[in-house]
Amino acid sequence: MINSYEGLNDSGVAIAAARAGAGVVRGMYGQRLTRIDKGAGDFATAADVEAEQAILGVIRAARPDDSVLGEEGGRQGAARSARQWLVDPLCGTLNYAVGGMLVAVNVALRDGAAAVADPFSGEVFFTDGETAWVRSEGADARLEPTAATRLVDVNLDPPFPHAETFRAVDLLAHPGFVAGFRPRVVSTTLALAWVAAGKRAAYVTDGGDLSGSVHFAAGIALCRAAGCVVTGIDGAPLGEAGRGLVVAADGEAHEQLMSMIRG
Repeated sequence: MINSYEGLNDSGVAIAAARAGAGVVRGMYGQRLTRIDKGAGDFATAADVEAEQAILGVIRAARPDDSVLGEEGGRQGAARSARQWLVDPLCGTLNYAVGGMLVAVNVALRDGAAAVADPFSGEVFFTDGETAWVRSEGADARLEPTAATRLVDVNLDPPFPHAETFRAVDLLAHPGFVAGFRPRVVSTTLALAWVAAGKRAAYVTDGGDLSGSVHFAAGIALCRAAGCVVTGIDGAPLGEAGRGLVVAADGEAHEQLMSMIRG
């Protein structure tokens, strides 16, 4: 059997994998799906599981010696491989389960190529680790972040590990925020791709070290390659001691947000 993924570079593999997952998510949309309880109010659906399997099928065919960390299946593949793919097959499961379309499929090679697919617009945002693009209707366009929209997506989902010093809801009420930006509340990391694409000025979320998260790795890679400013909520670089995430289209928007967060 011919391997249709032979010869693809890493960004090509990421795109193909994200598209495979997006096809499953789109195809199962609107069905009554079995829910798999994860505890603490979190759950997966049959679409999450099947989308992850479709993504794994592409990665296994294209890069059989690489390992994978999937949200649903955990660690798989060559345990000692220096290359690891991070897979979130359906980011925005609750949105999807109630008939919402604000979801993303995230595939990232750790410290390398990445792709974020929007199953319903058909757009695939991708990077080779150096530059960032969006593929839509067969054409590629370079991602150009801009803060012109003044729209800032803020994640209000728990947990809030730094609630004593930072609460996203307080940011929304800050006079400076009200004067300079317009809030949007979203529960999917598709918002990170929107910052890279110039559809949003910034994105803010609490959390720990998100740089190696299956949920955030692909979006972070896109934003970095597009030239966005990426830090934690403390303004420090992302890393093991990381504190959440502030991604802004440019330095001015980032500094405006950081001044409010610090205040």
